[in-house]
Amino acid sequence: MIIGCPKEIKPQEFRVGMTPNAAGEAVAHGHSVIIETQAGSGSGFTDEDYTAAGAEILGTAQDIFAKADMIVKVKEPQAGERKMLREGQLLFTYLHLAPDPEQTKDLLASGCTAIAYETVTDCNGGLPLLAPMSEVAGRLAPQVGAWTLQKANGGRGVLMGGVPGVGPAKVMVIGGGVVGTHAAKIAAGMGADVTVLDRSLPRMRYLDDVFGGLFKTQYASAGNIAELATQADMVVGAVLIPGAEAPKLITRAQLSTMKPGAALVDVAIDQGGCFETSKATTHKDPIYDVDGVMHYCVANMPGAVARTSTIALGNATMPFMLALADKGWKQACEDDEHLLNGLNVHAGQLTYYAVGKALGIDVISPQLALKN
Repeated sequence: MIIGCPKEIKPQEFRVGMTPNAAGEAVAHGHSVIIETQAGSGSGFTDEDYTAAGAEILGTAQDIFAKADMIVKVKEPQAGERKMLREGQLLFTYLHLAPDPEQTKDLLASGCTAIAYETVTDCNGGLPLLAPMSEVAGRLAPQVGAWTLQKANGGRGVLMGGVPGVGPAKVMVIGGGVVGTHAAKIAAGMGADVTVLDRSLPRMRYLDDVFGGLFKTQYASAGNIAELATQADMVVGAVLIPGAEAPKLITRAQLSTMKPGAALVDVAIDQGGCFETSKATTHKDPIYDVDGVMHYCVANMPGAVARTSTIALGNATMPFMLALADKGWKQACEDDEHLLNGLNVHAGQLTYYAVGKALGIDVISPQLALKN
């Protein structure tokens, strides 16, 4: 198989879909790997690193899309990239289709087969290809939130850990999954007063047992969220419904009850955001003010630490990429139901129920897609 990796073109996206190590593994399996020139530069990988691994460097994204049987990326294909996809081509990347009707429409029209990192599962019910970026984003959230809280950025001017005689920042983390757990650990490590809200009692027991009171837990009822929002200096939105649009947990009306200059960090923005007033921003212009509350809603937060993120993502995606290349996507998905759960689009048809429900599009089962 010819595996192609173009340079990411989403604004301030510095990650790359394949590391030189992944390219070398694919070559060792007998595949051809083509990389767009400078694709890895934002993550600290040179063209020479890829050629040393056995890959071929091509000059443009058009060359990559025209020649590759499988396209491996990080972010969802942008409008210009979607025009280069073709019938029968395999796309393996993050998609986040539920809040993105235009991308969904273009992928269906292309006739390609698209497998989304964020809906591949594992035997424990986890999301192994989303988890490494969730870990990065969770650890970044208190860091960028602390920056947003600085007065020069429009924030309250509150230091996360306080100082002797001055109390710490109050941080509310909505969601106790991978993102929320890592956000809570880092925020508490910075000295903040942290409360994690979740709807799973077993998860809250787990967090309490493992972290031994490092942070508090509460049930994520609408009443508790509303009450804690009035007290919070920072709110981290860390909720996830796999493949579906994120629920809106703080309304615009509630902003008036919050402290002036409080920070909302929406890590769920890729899935539409979990605050009613959320809109996607970039690393170049990351924050904005709504009713005196500062919003940080960067849609590719892990891109800020591109080298760490690229290596972490590559470690997770490489076994699946090799299975797809070695067996072809149909056999690989027949052999692995968890990889089949990643199938979102095939031959002009949608194959992921949560996306279809969000966008009002008919869906066929992935099992049926295997027969087409």
